[in-house]
Amino acid sequence: MRQDAFVARHEADWDAFERWLDAREGSPRRARASRREWTGLGDEDVPSRYRRLCQQQALARRRGYSPQVTARLQALMQRGHNVLYRPPPPPWRRALRFLLADFPRLVRAQRGCLWASLVLFAVPLVLLFVLIQFWPELAYGVMSPEQLAQMEGMYDPARAAERFARERQTDMEMFGYYIWNNVSIGFRTFASGLLAGVGTIFVLIFNGVVIGTVAGHLQAIGHGGPFWRFVVGHSAPELTAIVIAGAGGLRLGLALVAPGQLRRVDALVQAGRDGGRLCLGILVMLVFAAFVEAFWSSTGAIPDPIKFGVGGGLWLLTGLWLWRGGRGVADAR
Repeated sequence: MRQDAFVARHEADWDAFERWLDAREGSPRRARASRREWTGLGDEDVPSRYRRLCQQQALARRRGYSPQVTARLQALMQRGHNVLYRPPPPPWRRALRFLLADFPRLVRAQRGCLWASLVLFAVPLVLLFVLIQFWPELAYGVMSPEQLAQMEGMYDPARAAERFARERQTDMEMFGYYIWNNVSIGFRTFASGLLAGVGTIFVLIFNGVVIGTVAGHLQAIGHGGPFWRFVVGHSAPELTAIVIAGAGGLRLGLALVAPGQLRRVDALVQAGRDGGRLCLGILVMLVFAAFVEAFWSSTGAIPDPIKFGVGGGLWLLTGLWLWRGGRGVADAR
Protein backbone atom coordinates (compact mmCIF):
# COMPACT_ATOMS: atom_id res chain seq x y z
CA MET A 1 0.00 0.00 0.00
CA ARG A 2 1.27 3.45 -0.91
CA GLN A 3 2.06 5.83 1.93
CA ASP A 4 -0.64 8.35 0.91
CA ALA A 5 -3.33 5.70 1.00
CA PHE A 6 -2.03 4.31 4.30
CA VAL A 7 -2.12 7.74 5.94
CA ALA A 8 -5.54 8.59 4.49
CA ARG A 9 -7.01 5.32 5.82
CA HIS A 10 -5.68 5.60 9.38
CA GLU A 11 -5.09 9.31 10.07
CA ALA A 12 -8.53 9.84 11.63
CA ASP A 13 -7.78 7.07 14.15
CA TRP A 14 -4.41 8.63 14.94
CA ASP A 15 -6.00 12.04 15.51
CA ALA A 16 -8.63 10.55 17.83
CA PHE A 17 -5.97 8.69 19.80
CA GLU A 18 -3.86 11.84 20.04
CA ARG A 19 -6.81 13.85 21.39
CA TRP A 20 -7.42 11.12 23.98
CA LEU A 21 -3.77 11.32 25.03
CA ASP A 22 -3.97 15.10 25.35
CA ALA A 23 -6.91 14.68 27.73
CA ARG A 24 -5.55 11.75 29.75
CA GLU A 25 -1.79 11.97 30.06
CA GLY A 26 -1.73 14.87 32.51
CA SER A 27 -3.00 14.69 36.07
CA PRO A 28 -5.04 11.49 36.68
CA ARG A 29 -7.35 13.44 38.98
CA ARG A 30 -8.07 16.04 36.30
CA ALA A 31 -8.57 13.31 33.72
CA ARG A 32 -11.15 11.56 35.94
CA ALA A 33 -12.94 14.84 36.63
CA SER A 34 -13.33 15.58 32.89
CA ARG A 35 -14.43 12.05 31.98
CA ARG A 36 -18.14 12.84 31.99
CA GLU A 37 -17.76 15.68 29.50
CA TRP A 38 -15.48 13.69 27.20
CA THR A 39 -17.00 12.93 23.78
CA GLY A 40 -13.98 11.51 21.96
CA LEU A 41 -12.44 8.05 21.93
CA GLY A 42 -13.91 5.88 24.68
CA ASP A 43 -11.59 4.61 27.39
CA GLU A 44 -12.76 1.05 26.79
CA ASP A 45 -11.61 1.28 23.13
CA VAL A 46 -8.12 2.55 23.91
CA PRO A 47 -6.31 -0.80 24.47
CA SER A 48 -7.41 -2.20 21.10
CA ARG A 49 -6.65 1.12 19.40
CA TYR A 50 -3.18 1.11 20.98
CA ARG A 51 -2.44 -2.42 19.74
CA ARG A 52 -3.56 -1.43 16.26
CA LEU A 53 -1.29 1.61 16.40
CA CYS A 54 1.67 -0.61 17.27
CA GLN A 55 0.93 -2.82 14.28
CA GLN A 56 0.65 0.20 12.00
CA GLN A 57 3.97 1.56 13.27
CA ALA A 58 5.67 -1.79 12.51
CA LEU A 59 4.13 -1.84 9.01
CA ALA A 60 5.28 1.72 8.33
CA ARG A 61 8.85 0.83 9.27
CA ARG A 62 8.87 -2.36 7.25
CA ARG A 63 7.48 -0.62 4.15
CA GLY A 64 9.99 2.22 4.41
CA TYR A 65 7.51 5.07 4.80
CA SER A 66 8.83 8.57 5.37
CA PRO A 67 10.42 9.54 8.71
CA GLN A 68 7.53 11.98 9.35
CA VAL A 69 5.00 9.12 9.39
CA THR A 70 7.10 6.67 11.38
CA ALA A 71 8.18 9.36 13.87
CA ARG A 72 4.57 10.39 14.49
CA LEU A 73 3.49 6.80 15.04
CA GLN A 74 6.46 6.18 17.32
CA ALA A 75 5.62 9.27 19.39
CA LEU A 76 1.95 8.24 19.70
CA MET A 77 2.96 4.73 20.66
CA GLN A 78 5.36 5.97 23.35
CA ARG A 79 2.82 8.39 24.80
CA GLY A 80 0.18 5.67 24.82
CA HIS A 81 2.53 3.30 26.62
CA ASN A 82 3.27 5.91 29.27
CA VAL A 83 -0.44 6.45 29.96
CA LEU A 84 -1.63 2.84 29.78
CA TYR A 85 1.19 1.49 31.89
CA ARG A 86 1.41 4.38 34.30
CA PRO A 87 2.24 3.06 37.79
CA PRO A 88 -0.70 3.07 40.21
CA PRO A 89 -0.78 5.65 42.99
CA PRO A 90 1.02 4.65 46.20
CA PRO A 91 -1.01 2.71 48.79
CA TRP A 92 -1.24 5.63 51.18
CA ARG A 93 -2.84 7.78 48.49
CA ARG A 94 -5.38 5.08 47.60
CA ALA A 95 -6.19 4.68 51.30
CA LEU A 96 -6.61 8.43 51.69
CA ARG A 97 -8.88 8.59 48.66
CA PHE A 98 -10.99 5.77 50.05
CA LEU A 99 -11.44 7.51 53.40
CA LEU A 100 -12.09 10.99 52.01
CA ALA A 101 -14.21 10.12 48.97
CA ASP A 102 -15.11 6.47 48.36
CA PHE A 103 -16.26 5.61 51.89
CA PRO A 104 -18.61 8.61 52.32
CA ARG A 105 -20.16 7.88 48.92
CA LEU A 106 -20.62 4.25 49.87
CA VAL A 107 -22.31 5.30 53.12
CA ARG A 108 -24.68 7.63 51.26
CA ALA A 109 -25.51 4.81 48.84
CA GLN A 110 -26.99 2.92 51.83
CA ARG A 111 -29.23 5.84 52.80
CA GLY A 112 -32.38 3.76 53.25
CA CYS A 113 -30.71 1.25 55.56
CA LEU A 114 -28.77 4.10 57.18
CA TRP A 115 -31.94 5.93 58.23
CA ALA A 116 -33.48 2.69 59.47
CA SER A 117 -30.35 1.94 61.51
CA LEU A 118 -30.35 5.44 62.97
CA VAL A 119 -34.00 5.12 64.05
CA LEU A 120 -33.46 1.67 65.59
CA PHE A 121 -30.49 2.96 67.59
CA ALA A 122 -31.39 6.56 68.44
CA VAL A 123 -35.09 6.24 69.30
CA PRO A 124 -34.60 3.74 72.19
CA LEU A 125 -31.60 5.75 73.39
CA VAL A 126 -33.44 9.09 73.53
CA LEU A 127 -36.68 7.52 74.78
CA LEU A 128 -35.02 5.74 77.73
CA PHE A 129 -33.01 8.83 78.61
CA VAL A 130 -36.13 11.02 78.74
CA LEU A 131 -38.32 8.50 80.57
CA ILE A 132 -35.74 7.91 83.30
CA GLN A 133 -35.71 11.63 84.09
CA PHE A 134 -39.38 11.29 85.14
CA TRP A 135 -39.35 7.70 86.42
CA PRO A 136 -35.80 6.93 87.68
CA GLU A 137 -36.84 3.43 88.78
CA LEU A 138 -37.07 2.39 85.11
CA ALA A 139 -33.29 2.08 85.04
CA TYR A 140 -33.48 -0.86 87.45
CA GLY A 141 -35.79 -2.67 85.07
CA VAL A 142 -33.13 -2.57 82.34
CA MET A 143 -29.89 -3.06 84.30
CA SER A 144 -29.13 -4.72 87.60
CA PRO A 145 -28.44 -2.66 90.73
CA GLU A 146 -24.83 -3.90 90.68
CA GLN A 147 -24.30 -2.63 87.14
CA LEU A 148 -25.83 0.74 87.93
CA ALA A 149 -23.77 1.02 91.12
CA GLN A 150 -20.63 0.36 89.09
CA MET A 151 -21.55 3.16 86.68
CA GLU A 152 -22.29 5.49 89.57
CA GLY A 153 -18.85 4.81 91.02
CA MET A 154 -17.12 5.40 87.68
CA TYR A 155 -18.74 8.80 87.19
CA ASP A 156 -19.08 9.98 90.79
CA PRO A 157 -18.22 13.73 90.77
CA ALA A 158 -16.40 13.26 94.07
CA ARG A 159 -14.04 10.75 92.40
CA ALA A 160 -13.68 12.51 89.07
CA ALA A 161 -10.09 13.59 89.74
CA GLU A 162 -9.19 10.04 90.75
CA ARG A 163 -10.75 8.67 87.58
CA PHE A 164 -8.79 10.99 85.31
CA ALA A 165 -5.47 10.58 87.12
CA ARG A 166 -4.03 7.74 85.06
CA GLU A 167 -0.49 6.94 84.10
CA ARG A 168 0.61 6.92 80.45
CA GLN A 169 1.04 3.15 80.51
CA THR A 170 -2.56 2.79 81.69
CA ASP A 171 -3.68 5.02 78.82
CA MET A 172 -2.00 2.65 76.36
CA GLU A 173 -3.66 -0.35 78.00
CA MET A 174 -7.04 1.34 77.84
CA PHE A 175 -6.42 2.27 74.21
CA GLY A 176 -6.04 -1.41 73.39
CA TYR A 177 -9.14 -2.27 75.41
CA TYR A 178 -11.22 0.42 73.72
CA ILE A 179 -10.14 -0.80 70.27
CA TRP A 180 -11.19 -4.35 71.13
CA ASN A 181 -14.48 -3.22 72.67
CA ASN A 182 -15.43 -0.80 69.87
CA VAL A 183 -14.48 -3.12 67.04
CA SER A 184 -16.30 -6.07 68.62
CA ILE A 185 -19.50 -4.02 68.90
CA GLY A 186 -19.20 -2.84 65.32
CA PHE A 187 -18.49 -6.35 64.04
CA ARG A 188 -21.45 -7.85 65.92
CA THR A 189 -23.73 -5.13 64.62
CA PHE A 190 -22.73 -5.81 61.02
CA ALA A 191 -22.29 -9.59 61.02
CA SER A 192 -25.54 -10.30 62.83
CA GLY A 193 -27.31 -9.05 59.71
CA LEU A 194 -26.75 -12.54 58.32
CA LEU A 195 -29.59 -13.65 60.60
CA ALA A 196 -32.03 -12.14 58.06
CA GLY A 197 -31.37 -8.72 59.59
CA VAL A 198 -33.02 -9.65 62.89
CA GLY A 199 -29.66 -9.86 64.66
CA THR A 200 -28.70 -6.35 63.60
CA ILE A 201 -32.07 -4.98 64.66
CA PHE A 202 -31.66 -6.56 68.10
CA VAL A 203 -28.08 -5.30 68.54
CA LEU A 204 -29.01 -1.74 67.54
CA ILE A 205 -32.02 -1.60 69.87
CA PHE A 206 -30.10 -3.25 72.70
CA ASN A 207 -27.20 -0.80 72.47
CA GLY A 208 -29.60 2.13 72.26
CA VAL A 209 -31.47 0.93 75.34
CA VAL A 210 -28.29 0.36 77.37
CA ILE A 211 -26.65 3.67 76.45
CA GLY A 212 -29.90 5.58 77.04
CA THR A 213 -30.36 3.88 80.40
CA VAL A 214 -26.83 4.62 81.59
CA ALA A 215 -26.92 8.23 80.40
CA GLY A 216 -30.41 8.81 81.81
CA HIS A 217 -29.61 7.24 85.19
CA LEU A 218 -26.38 9.17 85.66
CA GLN A 219 -28.08 12.41 84.67
CA ALA A 220 -30.98 11.77 87.02
CA ILE A 221 -28.76 11.19 90.07
CA GLY A 222 -26.51 14.18 89.41
CA HIS A 223 -23.54 12.37 87.88
CA GLY A 224 -24.15 13.71 84.40
CA GLY A 225 -21.27 16.21 84.47
CA PRO A 226 -18.37 13.71 84.56
CA PHE A 227 -20.23 11.38 82.19
CA TRP A 228 -20.82 14.00 79.49
CA ARG A 229 -17.30 15.38 79.84
CA PHE A 230 -15.95 11.88 79.20
CA VAL A 231 -18.15 10.79 76.29
CA VAL A 232 -18.47 14.05 74.35
CA GLY A 233 -15.06 13.74 72.71
CA HIS A 234 -15.32 10.27 71.17
CA SER A 235 -19.09 9.96 70.77
CA ALA A 236 -19.21 11.28 67.19
CA PRO A 237 -16.96 8.70 65.46
CA GLU A 238 -18.02 5.84 67.77
CA LEU A 239 -21.82 6.20 67.61
CA THR A 240 -21.78 7.10 63.92
CA ALA A 241 -19.70 4.00 63.16
CA ILE A 242 -22.21 1.81 65.01
CA VAL A 243 -25.07 3.26 62.96
CA ILE A 244 -23.14 2.68 59.71
CA ALA A 245 -22.37 -0.89 60.79
CA GLY A 246 -26.08 -1.33 61.44
CA ALA A 247 -26.84 -0.09 57.91
CA GLY A 248 -24.44 -2.67 56.51
CA GLY A 249 -26.04 -5.41 58.58
CA LEU A 250 -29.53 -4.43 57.47
CA ARG A 251 -28.34 -4.49 53.87
CA LEU A 252 -27.15 -8.07 54.39
CA GLY A 253 -30.52 -8.98 55.85
CA LEU A 254 -32.37 -7.44 52.92
CA ALA A 255 -30.20 -9.37 50.48
CA LEU A 256 -31.43 -12.57 52.13
CA VAL A 257 -35.06 -11.62 52.64
CA ALA A 258 -35.76 -9.42 49.59
CA PRO A 259 -33.05 -9.89 46.91
CA GLY A 260 -35.17 -8.18 44.26
CA GLN A 261 -34.42 -9.16 40.68
CA LEU A 262 -31.08 -10.72 41.63
CA ARG A 263 -30.59 -14.28 42.73
CA ARG A 264 -30.39 -14.47 46.49
CA VAL A 265 -26.75 -15.58 46.40
CA ASP A 266 -25.80 -12.75 43.99
CA ALA A 267 -27.57 -10.17 46.14
CA LEU A 268 -25.80 -11.50 49.21
CA VAL A 269 -22.40 -11.39 47.49
CA GLN A 270 -22.97 -7.80 46.38
CA ALA A 271 -24.14 -6.74 49.85
CA GLY A 272 -21.18 -8.54 51.42
CA ARG A 273 -18.75 -6.80 49.06
CA ASP A 274 -20.18 -3.38 49.91
CA GLY A 275 -20.32 -4.34 53.59
CA GLY A 276 -16.67 -5.35 53.56
CA ARG A 277 -15.68 -1.95 52.22
CA LEU A 278 -17.92 -0.30 54.79
CA CYS A 279 -16.16 -2.27 57.52
CA LEU A 280 -12.80 -0.82 56.48
CA GLY A 281 -14.05 2.71 57.06
CA ILE A 282 -15.87 1.68 60.23
CA LEU A 283 -12.64 0.16 61.56
CA VAL A 284 -10.79 3.44 61.04
CA MET A 285 -13.58 5.37 62.77
CA LEU A 286 -13.62 3.03 65.76
CA VAL A 287 -9.84 3.02 66.15
CA PHE A 288 -9.87 6.82 66.02
CA ALA A 289 -12.68 6.87 68.61
CA ALA A 290 -10.63 4.56 70.84
CA PHE A 291 -7.62 6.87 70.51
CA VAL A 292 -9.67 9.92 71.49
CA GLU A 293 -11.29 8.00 74.35
CA ALA A 294 -7.96 6.85 75.78
CA PHE A 295 -5.84 9.97 75.38
CA TRP A 296 -8.33 12.87 75.27
CA SER A 297 -11.60 11.92 76.95
CA SER A 298 -9.81 10.55 80.02
CA THR A 299 -7.74 13.70 80.55
CA GLY A 300 -9.25 15.68 83.41
CA ALA A 301 -6.97 18.71 83.12
CA ILE A 302 -8.71 19.95 79.95
CA PRO A 303 -11.29 22.68 80.68
CA ASP A 304 -14.91 21.84 79.97
CA PRO A 305 -15.41 24.49 77.23
CA ILE A 306 -12.53 22.99 75.25
CA LYS A 307 -13.78 19.44 75.71
CA PHE A 308 -17.30 20.26 74.65
CA GLY A 309 -16.04 22.48 71.84
CA VAL A 310 -13.86 19.71 70.44
CA GLY A 311 -16.70 17.22 70.83
CA GLY A 312 -19.09 19.49 68.93
CA GLY A 313 -16.44 20.07 66.28
CA LEU A 314 -16.00 16.33 65.77
CA TRP A 315 -19.75 15.90 65.34
CA LEU A 316 -19.75 18.69 62.75
CA LEU A 317 -16.73 17.31 60.89
CA THR A 318 -18.14 13.77 60.90
CA GLY A 319 -21.43 14.98 59.46
CA LEU A 320 -19.75 17.12 56.78
CA TRP A 321 -17.39 14.28 55.86
CA LEU A 322 -20.19 11.78 55.31
CA TRP A 323 -22.47 14.32 53.64
CA ARG A 324 -20.00 16.03 51.30
CA GLY A 325 -17.09 13.59 50.98
CA GLY A 326 -16.52 12.41 47.42
CA ARG A 327 -19.09 14.70 45.79
CA GLY A 328 -17.87 15.84 42.38
CA VAL A 329 -15.04 13.28 42.39
CA ALA A 330 -15.09 10.75 39.55
CA ASP A 331 -14.62 7.05 40.17
CA ALA A 332 -11.01 5.87 40.07
CA ARG A 333 -11.10 3.29 37.30
